[in-house]
Amino acid sequence: MSTASSLRKLTSFRLREDLLAQLQAEAKRHNRSLNNLVESVLMAFVSGRPNKTTLAAMKEAETSEDLETLVLNSFRSFVAD
Repeated sequence: MSTASSLRKLTSFRLREDLLAQLQAEAKRHNRSLNNLVESVLMAFVSGRPNKTTLAAMKEAETSEDLETLVLNSFRSFVAD
């Protein structure tokens, strides 16, 4: 059964020869196909970006004056209870 995440589309890219050689060597070193390596690297790149909720929380943490300091020992006791 095919899902949207498993559909593939043939795509062409122009890459520098030295970059292609490095990618091929890296794929071989990890016992992966070139396609698998490149797809994994691209997926990590696009999924590594924080979403709007995370960005808003980061901004609030950077600008808020109401932040509390977390005392690790107190937190561990809280979690243990």
